[in-house]
Amino acid sequence: MFHKNFKLIIAGLIIAFGIYQIVESHIGNGIALILFSGIFIFLYFKNEMILLAFLRLRKQDFEGARKWLDKIKNPEAALTQKQQGYFNYIHGLLLSQTNMTKAEKYFKKAIKLGLSMKQDLAMAKLNLAGIAMTKRRKREAQLLLKEAKSLDKHGMLNEQIQMMKKQMKRF
Repeated sequence: MFHKNFKLIIAGLIIAFGIYQIVESHIGNGIALILFSGIFIFLYFKNEMILLAFLRLRKQDFEGARKWLDKIKNPEAALTQKQQGYFNYIHGLLLSQTNMTKAEKYFKKAIKLGLSMKQDLAMAKLNLAGIAMTKRRKREAQLLLKEAKSLDKHGMLNEQIQMMKKQMKRF
C-alpha cells in the first residue's frame, strides 16, 4: 500500500519522462507514457483497495471485502478524506451484520468525513436509523430516515425506508 502522495510523485516522474521522450522525437513512447501516468492519477483519487473491496461487496463476499480493507494499514496516510469516508462506510456495512455499536461508530465517522455519492450517504443514514431504532432512540431514527429519504433522489431506498417506518410504528 503506497502513501497517497507517492502515487502523484510516480505520475509526475512518468509524465516528465514522457515529455522527454516527445522532445527526443519518440512521440509514440511519450504519448503512451503520459497516458500510463493517468493510471496513477486515477488511483490517487480512487484507491485500488477500496475499489476491490466494493467489488467483493457486490458479490456478497464480506470476508473478501474485509481482507482487501485489512491491507490498508494506515488509512490517514494512504487515503484522501473521501476515501477515508468510504473506508469507514465499508467497515460499517461489514460490521452491521455482527456488531451494531462498532458499525454505528464507523457510519458516523463516514458521514463526518464525507461520501461522494448521495446514494451512499443515504444508505449510511438509513443504516444509522436502523441502529438507532434497535437502541430505542425513536426521535433520532425518524430524523435519520427523513434525511435518508431526502438524499435518495432516485427512489432506490424507498422500499427499505417504508419498511423501517412500519417497524417504527410498533415502538
